[in-house]
Amino acid sequence: MTDIKADRQSDDLVLDYELDAPPEKVWRAISIPALRENWLPRGDLADAAPISATPGEEVRYRMRDHEPPYLESIVTFQVMPNAEGGTRLRIIHGLVATTLMRRTPSAANSNRRSLMRAA
Repeated sequence: MTDIKADRQSDDLVLDYELDAPPEKVWRAISIPALRENWLPRGDLADAAPISATPGEEVRYRMRDHEPPYLESIVTFQVMPNAEGGTRLRIIHGLVATTLMRRTPSAANSNRRSLMRAA
């Protein structure tokens, strides 16, 4: 009998792309605002400045929905060279932890007996 642990499922959306362009070119496209605007408009970002960046490897941006409930998310772009001389681009899109906490709606009734009092 084997003991198999189930992997913890993540709510993050992870996308991997194999690109023909060299890593330096892909890095420029995701890190320089004027180039980034072509495929990730400033209006989609909560702030145009990255939250954090490791030059040539990873950059993180905060995004915010335009409509209620105005969820916030963190999008991480990771750039890695691939075996063919191109680039592997990984995009990780995850909701901010505070937005994942769901509030339990209050019950319409409490299922307790109501007491009527005479006036």
